[in-house]
This record gives sequence, C-alpha cells and structure tokens, in this order.
Amino acid sequence: MKTKGIVKNKVNIVTLGCSKNLVDSEVLYTQLKGNGFAVDHESKKDDSQIVVINTCGFIDNAKEESINTILRYADAKAAGMVDKVYVTGCLSHRYKDELSVEIPTVDAWFGTNELPRLLKTLKADYKHELVGERLLTTPAHYAYLKIAEGCDRPCSFCAIPLMRGGHVSRSIEDLVKEAKSLAKRGTKELILIAQDLTYYGLDIYKKRNLSDLLRNLSDVEGIEWIRLQYAYPAGFPMDVLDVMNERSNIAKYLDMPLQSGSTEMLKLMRRGITREKTEALIHSIRDKVPDIALRTTLIVGHPGETEELFDETYEFVEKMRFDRLGAFQYSHEDNTHSFSMEDDVEAEVKQERADAIMELQQGISAELNQAKIGKTFKVLFDRKEGGYFIGRTEFDSPEVDNEVLVLASQYVRLGDYAQVKVTSAEEFDLYGEVIS
Repeated sequence: MKTKGIVKNKVNIVTLGCSKNLVDSEVLYTQLKGNGFAVDHESKKDDSQIVVINTCGFIDNAKEESINTILRYADAKAAGMVDKVYVTGCLSHRYKDELSVEIPTVDAWFGTNELPRLLKTLKADYKHELVGERLLTTPAHYAYLKIAEGCDRPCSFCAIPLMRGGHVSRSIEDLVKEAKSLAKRGTKELILIAQDLTYYGLDIYKKRNLSDLLRNLSDVEGIEWIRLQYAYPAGFPMDVLDVMNERSNIAKYLDMPLQSGSTEMLKLMRRGITREKTEALIHSIRDKVPDIALRTTLIVGHPGETEELFDETYEFVEKMRFDRLGAFQYSHEDNTHSFSMEDDVEAEVKQERADAIMELQQGISAELNQAKIGKTFKVLFDRKEGGYFIGRTEFDSPEVDNEVLVLASQYVRLGDYAQVKVTSAEEFDLYGEVIS
C-alpha cells in the first residue's frame, strides 16, 4: 500500500563520498531536469517516486555509510514511501553482484560509467546538447570542475582504478566551454578535481598539460579563483607554479596528498617517491610561490608501519609545517596490492596515530593562524550561520579547510568577496572585520 504523498516522476538524488561523486550527481540532475523530471538533491522528505543513491566505496567508513543509506531507502520502499530505488557510484560498481543478492529490494545497480543506462532505465534520454551543462548542488558562486576521470597510478592501498578505470582527460575546449557556462550563471570560483590533476593531458595531448589548461581557464571572464585539488607529487609539473605566479586568479593553494613521511612506507605504498625527494619538492614549491598554502593528507596504519616508521611521518609533519592536513586510518581494500599484506596494525593503534598527527597539526595551524592577526585577506563568503557570515580566503577550500567568521552585524552578501582584517584566531578559524 503506497502512501498518497509520493510525487510521480520526482527523483531524489542522494550523494555520498567525494566532490567527484558530487559532480556526477550534478550531471545526472541536469539530464533528468532536461527530460522533464522534478529533481531534488538529498531531500529530507520521502515524497519522491524514485531515489538514486550515488555511493562511495573508497574506505570502510564510506562503505558502511553507503550501505546504511541503501538499507534506509530499501526500508522506505518496503513501507510504500518510495516506488523505486536505484544505486550507482563506486560501491555499486565494485560490489553490485554481491549487493544485489544481499539487498534484493533495490531495483537496479549501476557502475560509475553507466549514466546512459541509468537514464534509459528511468525512461529518460541522454541529451548530448546538455553535455558540459550542470545544475549545481553547491552554492552558485563555486563549482567543482572535474578535468579527468580514473587513475593510472599504482598506489598499493588504493581501489580507485578498480572502480573508476584508467586516466581519461577531458579536452581543454570542453572544460573552457563548461567554465564559461558556469561563469555566466554566477560561478566565481572553480575547484579543479581529478584523481590526479598532474596526469592531465598525457592521454590526449601526449604531455602533462595542466599549465595550458590553467591559462585557458584563467581567461574565462568572471572566474576570480581557480583552485587545484588532488595533485600527485611524483613527476609534479613545475610549470604549473609559473602560471600560478603569472595569473592573479589562480589561487596560491595546492592540495597534494603525500600519504607518508617515511621512505620505507612510501615504497610499500608504491608512491614512486622518497621522503628526501618529497621534501625537496615542497621546498621548491615554496621557493617558487612563497605565499602558497599547501594541504596534504596522510595514511596511518598501513601494513608494515612500525612505531619507528610512524615516528618518521610525525617528525616529517613537524618539520614541514603544512598549512592544512588530514590524517586517515588505513583501510584494507580487497583486490589492491596492499590487501596481499597482513593488516598488522591494530585498530586502536591506527586511531592513536591519526589522533597524534591531528593534535600536532592543530598546534601548527594555531601558530600559523596567530601570525595572520592584523593582516587583511580577500574573503569569499559562503553562508550565514548563527550570528556570523562565514567565508574563506584563497588559501582555503570549502568543506575541508579553515574558515573566516565575521559578525553578522557587518552585512556582506553571500557569494561576494570582501576585504577582511583578521582580529583574532583559533586553531582552524579566523575572526575578522570587513574593511571594504
């Protein structure tokens, strides 16, 4: 018995995982709207006839969240609150055969590259004229721009190539067209994403071509910040830094996941680089762009990580003083090279090591933030929360980095920039006043 509240031809898209998944959901959203569907993104109401869950399958916690979400909507279907439940994304791509047996209530499972089949199942056409068009689920003033799909890197711990396939770059022409379309609709900040930005162009231009892409995107009228996320250290194209210095709208910000500060661990992780080469790269980057903000992520508890090897990573963080940092506990992923090793670091030890790294980083971040007091920064305001307008400097990416808080008594318009003088600082937040 179905409840009366279900709206026919209404689709609720639920997105889990990373910003790359979010872009995939936005593409689906745009295609469905173009086919006349009513579409919600992460609606809290169970009034949609159809639910599409875009899953993450990267690490254990993400898998658990994805499965719990699928079960929640499977129960909603059983209770007559929705008609159809479809599952797509990384978890579905990797485990759909097993999951379809365990959760038979789901109507269909789709892989990461099966958008046309998903649309066909929903009785929608794949509209080629909408390629490059996106309805955003983020605030209109910033958007993620996925410049490539998949990955060719051999990292021992990573299942992404199993779920996303090999590296495939999008053309500069297509990306500029999409950037222009976004800019016309009010987007001011582009956040470039891929599994590895530095591989961009190798497949279609036969060279690392990120610097050329940046120059072309930098010329798009209306784009005031271009931000680089997910750059791989081995073989990093240094000419990118020249463009960063040349063009004022390329943020002096680089997200470069380094994973470890131990040469022995980097070898086990198949990262193709040593600690010594990593440190030399960081020094070169900071020499070329002195005021750059470096973000990194580290994995603790990988098979073979002894206390001594972890101490090397701890000392590396202490020495390099990253502006932004996240630490993750190793997840034992089947069919990866690391899965052939014994998962020999106990769960509580992984937690202790992650906590120790983040406590160290908290102190570094507090010191770096204290040094910003009295300085003025260009801030892009994202939202209002409580008694504050909340924004970011060019050194901060949404969701993951520091924020700037300004009392709401000083009115600013969301999606606009303002000059803000920092008056006080905490570990991960700056407080300030608008001066223009």
